Amino acid sequence: MNRSNSAWKKNVVKSCATLLTEYEASGKSSSHPSKLMFQGIGDRDVYNIAAPFADEGELVIVGRVESRDSEQAEIVFFVERQGIWTPREGAPVLTLQDPFHTRIKGELVVGGVEIFPHPERPGDLVWRTVFYKGSHIAELKLFFTGPDGMKDLRLVELGDGSIGVFTRPQGEKGGRGRIGYCRIASLDELSVQLIDNAPLLEEQFTQDEWGGGNEMHLLKNGLIGVLGHIACFEDGEDRHYYPMVFALDPTTGQHSAIELIAVRSRFLPGEAKRSDLADVVFSGGLIRRLDGTADLYAGISDAEAQRITITDPFTKYENEEPS
Repeated sequence: MNRSNSAWKKNVVKSCATLLTEYEASGKSSSHPSKLMFQGIGDRDVYNIAAPFADEGELVIVGRVESRDSEQAEIVFFVERQGIWTPREGAPVLTLQDPFHTRIKGELVVGGVEIFPHPERPGDLVWRTVFYKGSHIAELKLFFTGPDGMKDLRLVELGDGSIGVFTRPQGEKGGRGRIGYCRIASLDELSVQLIDNAPLLEEQFTQDEWGGGNEMHLLKNGLIGVLGHIACFEDGEDRHYYPMVFALDPTTGQHSAIELIAVRSRFLPGEAKRSDLADVVFSGGLIRRLDGTADLYAGISDAEAQRITITDPFTKYENEEPS
């Protein structure tokens, strides 16, 4: 690919503060913020939704559902009825957080974060990403469990039928959380060892900040458009999460610089799960449109689900010509 775009030049690690300054100076537009309304789940919140997708001829949204004072979540599949999203009759309810979906070899793949007791520290919890697959929602079956302690594990089918695997280790290898990438020929090659050994993408996060991939888009020129988040603490307490994107060449691993695509103030005012989560926007999914815009679906402040329209952030990468 011809890397004439400045975003592909040698990356320099930028903090959330620097990225925020660049975003505010960029003049990027947004419009039509709206809250998604849900019923049929009692007084619980719905947030960290994925983008809507079609299943058996019907549009479906999957979201994280939990009480305001709890982290015990379920992911529920919703369908829209007269502007209100209600649980889909007969659909499974999975005891997971932060759902996502893709398609691999024509099958629906749905995943989320499973929370379970720490095997060595009584009273503590640990997490891992799990994957289900099936011809449609009603047929979903568990097929893979990721490494303990890893969220934001994602898959994307590439143009040649191979599969891109995005990882996010924490701790000795990944610090607070960094993105890794590798490539496999089929889902049969997916393993905990392969994920643990995936090389990290360089020059993306400062030592005290973190991020992950949320949804992958195969662009028409073969690049992968990554929708993700970058996050930081303020004064050691308040969390700031920003929706971001970058593009990656699946063959070489070369990637563009991270850029923000929205901030909390572009969405409608609303409630927060806790005061330290007021400035959290968790990217859920992106629906790209033919007019050059895209609808961003996001979890807001760990309490609400909203949608906003932005300029399609992947067009500039998709239009690059092969060298």
